[in-house]
Amino acid sequence: MNTRLAYTLSLVFWITLIALTVLWEGWLAPSPPIGFWLTIKSLPLLIPLFGMLHMKRRSFSVAGLIAMLYFIEGVMISWGEFATGTQNSALLALSLAEVLLVLAFVVCIYIYLRNTKYLS
Repeated sequence: MNTRLAYTLSLVFWITLIALTVLWEGWLAPSPPIGFWLTIKSLPLLIPLFGMLHMKRRSFSVAGLIAMLYFIEGVMISWGEFATGTQNSALLALSLAEVLLVLAFVVCIYIYLRNTKYLS
């Protein structure tokens, strides 16, 4: 995979993760105070987005660290749903989608950061 494709895919996965978070907490499986959790859960994803759009290496590194929080959340929710016998199949699907998006994102930023020079 070349650097440009890794960059493009990492942006696609990051923006898809933002969209998944907004849809999850807004409409698909919201927690009781909808606006509160939507704001709290979506804001960390917006922090490195501007720098990522301008191909800043540091922003991709920060995004990788932030993504790990969403990986942990997805794994814990998936584990809880499996342990209880999948009481809520929508929640299980959303959490597994979150885990897969984060894993794909981390692989893409690894390839992108490995292949770029230390310019920024």
